[in-house]
Amino acid sequence: MTEREIEHRIAAIKRELSGLGSLRPGSISRQYNVCGNPTCRCKAAPAQRHGPYYQLSYTHQRKSSSEFVREQDLREVQLQLHTYERLRALVDEWIGLGIQQARLLREARKSSAHPVKLRQSGATRARRRSK
Repeated sequence: MTEREIEHRIAAIKRELSGLGSLRPGSISRQYNVCGNPTCRCKAAPAQRHGPYYQLSYTHQRKSSSEFVREQDLREVQLQLHTYERLRALVDEWIGLGIQQARLLREARKSSAHPVKLRQSGATRARRRSK
């Protein structure tokens, strides 16, 4: 990619980031539970466990947490998780482009900074010979 293409892509990433909606990190698991009632259907053979229950697990600021999600809220939470994944993908792409852009700038500076020997004037050469 050229530097101009990188700048255009970074601008597009910034626009997309600004349009992201609600988000949250984590993952959803579906669980079935067994209760404490000895005569319940969940203790029968074959067992008919209670559920499904949906649990959101995530880590934020180095602290792991989990919470149950109601079935009626499940779709909204899944959209928030998807939006968070998109955020991470965009940020990762932006970082990669920034690294690529820095390399291009460094290479451009290297190629334009070749040492150039200056011609010495006759007076400077004469002073050096007399020393």
